[in-house]
Amino acid sequence: MNKIPETTLSNGLKMPMIGFGVFQVTDLEVCEQSVCDALDAGYRSIDTAASYMNEEAVGRAITRSKVPREQLFITTKLWVQDTNYEAAEKAFDTSLKKLSMDYVDLYLIHQPFNDYYGAWRAMEELYEQGKAKAIGVSNFSSDRLVDLMLNNKMAPMVNQIETHPFKQQIEARKIMDEYHVQHEGWAPFGEGRNDMFTNLTLGEIAASHGKTVAQVVLRWNIQRGVVAIPKSTHKERIQENLDIFNFELSAQDMEKIRGLDEDKGLFFSHADPEMVKAIGSRKIHD
Repeated sequence: MNKIPETTLSNGLKMPMIGFGVFQVTDLEVCEQSVCDALDAGYRSIDTAASYMNEEAVGRAITRSKVPREQLFITTKLWVQDTNYEAAEKAFDTSLKKLSMDYVDLYLIHQPFNDYYGAWRAMEELYEQGKAKAIGVSNFSSDRLVDLMLNNKMAPMVNQIETHPFKQQIEARKIMDEYHVQHEGWAPFGEGRNDMFTNLTLGEIAASHGKTVAQVVLRWNIQRGVVAIPKSTHKERIQENLDIFNFELSAQDMEKIRGLDEDKGLFFSHADPEMVKAIGSRKIHD
């Protein structure tokens, strides 16, 4: 397998362009085994979150794998109920304990709700202490991202947002590039919604390269400079998703995929008050 390409964050930290996500992998034994399979396949970036309730399984898998810690890039996230200055450091320490680590490579504010300005100040302190090698945000719209950057000492190094061929985040990407924020995409396959895996355009491009639609989508992300974090609990697909470095999409391929953009999310809107209420009321601890 070829070496996974890396991007350089605004602080100089190297981040793999493809990682392994564990969202919705709630069976802890399955999560642990999936992370082990991913590390065996060659992944070195693992993305979890406090709200996924599987940080301990991720930590156990990393311990089992024997991959040196310095070769890994571990991301976790701060949940809404702890998104304030007073609670953020305690929540971070809880995540570290569950992961069995003394630092993470990337710590993100998971949702743009509650007192994320206070939480950001706490995260700046964690960064200065070396406990988080990079800090960033997730699900931030461009206006909130710019406002946060303009009114704090440090700018987010990453913004992790829904990104796939049907929501390509072209305008959001322009803002991130302007402010040197790395674009990271969650749900690169859109969880199969909108018939992504049977889409004729993607299928034709995949067939022309002897690849799967999933491999084409991941390759498309990487060629656009977007960090992708696919998820699977199937060993064969975990390996397949990493087999994307022996082909390249043409400019014509890239333009065809760009034509699929509907600029609409497939999941929910962070501007929907009912969704804000639902996310804000979810508790992950007493």
